[in-house]
Amino acid sequence: MSVGRKKINLLDTVPCRSSHITTAKEGEEIVLSFPRFKRAWMNRWLLPKGMSKELHVRLEEHGTAVWTLIDGQQTVREIIEKLADHFDNEVGYESRICTYLLQLQKDGFIQLRMKS
Repeated sequence: MSVGRKKINLLDTVPCRSSHITTAKEGEEIVLSFPRFKRAWMNRWLLPKGMSKELHVRLEEHGTAVWTLIDGQQTVREIIEKLADHFDNEVGYESRICTYLLQLQKDGFIQLRMKS
């Protein structure tokens, strides 16, 4: 990952939840909700009657464990260290978490920032 010409180590970044994402706990899993459209007028003109204004994504066990630790304070490295036992120190779990976080960033659920 790089910003401008400076290379940044993903492990040193801090994942922060996007402000347009809301979180609800359903049983042991977390459900993320976000607006279907970016602009309010789109809901009025483009949304069929009876359809929810929000989209929902249910996270499975591992996704829920990662999401719970995304607090805008901990680095990716710290999150990985805390999840070692949850993943039973499985070979390559660090890579799985990094890939997952990059996908969350790509989909707009989180931003990755440098630690202040």
